[in-house]
Amino acid sequence: MSDATPAPGEDTSADFDAMTRDIAEVPAVEVIVTVAVNLMSAAAVKLGLTEEGDAHKDLDEARKLVHALAGLLDASTTEISSFHAAPLKDGLKSLQLAFREASLVSDEPGQGPGEKYTGPVFG
Repeated sequence: MSDATPAPGEDTSADFDAMTRDIAEVPAVEVIVTVAVNLMSAAAVKLGLTEEGDAHKDLDEARKLVHALAGLLDASTTEISSFHAAPLKDGLKSLQLAFREASLVSDEPGQGPGEKYTGPVFG
């Protein structure tokens, strides 16, 4: 059994209370940035940008992740300050460009993943 799986009859309410206290102490900007970094990492894997390359490449999945990242950044940029938003936006643009390069059929300008929120991305 893994450490995360409670033993039969074990009281998990104390663990839930501890998790609730832990998340309550995390600033919102940290949660937003963490989610954005996770989306970026997942998108990079689905674009085949990791050491394994094409082993996990799936452009349909990458499109969804890049689009979700763009939506998150569009909605939260004014909340997280340019200090945090600027590098995330740079990462997003890099992923959008990588998607264009990886696609066999190019999207029209403004129709690529996340371009609904960022506008057209050109290389």
